[in-house]
Amino acid sequence: MSPLRCLLACAALALAGSASAQSLYQYKPQKTGWLSPENRNGEPGRGALENHGAKGHAFDSIAAGGVLELGRIDGEGVIRRVWMTVDDRSPRMLRALRLQMFWDGADTPAVDVPLGDFFGVALEAPHRFENALFASPEGRSFIATVPMPFRRGARVVLRNEGGVPLNMVFYDIDFTRETVPDDALYFHASWRRENPTKLGQDMRLMPRVTGRGRFLGTSVAVLGNPAYQDTWGGEGEVKVFLDGDTDHPTLAGTGSEDYLGSGWGLGPYVQRYQGAPIADKKTNHWLFYRLHVPDPIMFERECEVRLQQIGGGPRKQVMALKKAGVPLQPVTLDPGGREHFIKLLEGGKIDPAAANAPDGWLNYYRQDDIAATAYYYLDSSGQAAGTTLAPVAERVAGTSTVKP
Repeated sequence: MSPLRCLLACAALALAGSASAQSLYQYKPQKTGWLSPENRNGEPGRGALENHGAKGHAFDSIAAGGVLELGRIDGEGVIRRVWMTVDDRSPRMLRALRLQMFWDGADTPAVDVPLGDFFGVALEAPHRFENALFASPEGRSFIATVPMPFRRGARVVLRNEGGVPLNMVFYDIDFTRETVPDDALYFHASWRRENPTKLGQDMRLMPRVTGRGRFLGTSVAVLGNPAYQDTWGGEGEVKVFLDGDTDHPTLAGTGSEDYLGSGWGLGPYVQRYQGAPIADKKTNHWLFYRLHVPDPIMFERECEVRLQQIGGGPRKQVMALKKAGVPLQPVTLDPGGREHFIKLLEGGKIDPAAANAPDGWLNYYRQDDIAATAYYYLDSSGQAAGTTLAPVAERVAGTSTVKP
């Protein structure tokens, strides 16, 4: 870098840093509130009323089938941070607990998801991680810092659909009372599971939602099908259908690990906007996320996000699995290099099972158990069509009851 370019870059960084620091000491005409068991509605002067102010109501309990309103806010503002922990952090309980958020008096929740999956925790006991919007600092608590604006009010509810009591739930929901911009969108989160996925069909990470909005990202939990042995299950491409796309998307990636910023398989790692807190070849458990913060995905009318269900492995191994009756469909064969790449679905190319077929990497359609949480903003305060949460039995099937 030339001395002049270096000087300009350093000056830009200094200006950005000073602007960021300056915002910390500038006064803003906004009030701060905390929803917690000690002040459920965040009212002025109404915190710590019990036990003469000495930690009289630090947690709540929820009976089996019970509902706990974590709090409500009247008026205009933005939820800035949600922190929570519970005494039963087994994968089954975290899937059975149902977190709901309602904006501006809507009858249906804009957020309606399993508690653990919402915070990016699934499959196994909570693990330590932190990204730009979610965290579990020591694997014992859950944090979200996604800004969630509302104009007339907000209500947060936790439902225990686990069949056993939840003895302890601690939480605080931090918000600011402030004027919300006219172009502010409402935060939404939806969850769906396919167990198993359908052979040859994409998994919908986010069902098609209509309106003006922004796809913020996704957290995906995969229970790999052991029938495919040690072949790689992450060859599927992420596709984003925008504003009238039908058969083909506007945005298309090159593979699951590529979408996460990695390549050539997937190991465990955690970064601000992408990561895989769980990538375990022995258990075939995979948990990963991608947050579109620096690379926004906006839509004017509609959006749908899909993940192809494609795996890959050496040709001989994959064709031996197929011969043994494992459900799969060959997709492409790569003996090496673009000029030799074979698109098996276009027909008339080659039979990958033939004795004279070239060896190479064979991609194939497969079936796994996949659950996905989608995060997005919409111009509608109510629940998006087609995003109703699955019954608890479907959510918890196959999950562990072991508490950490």
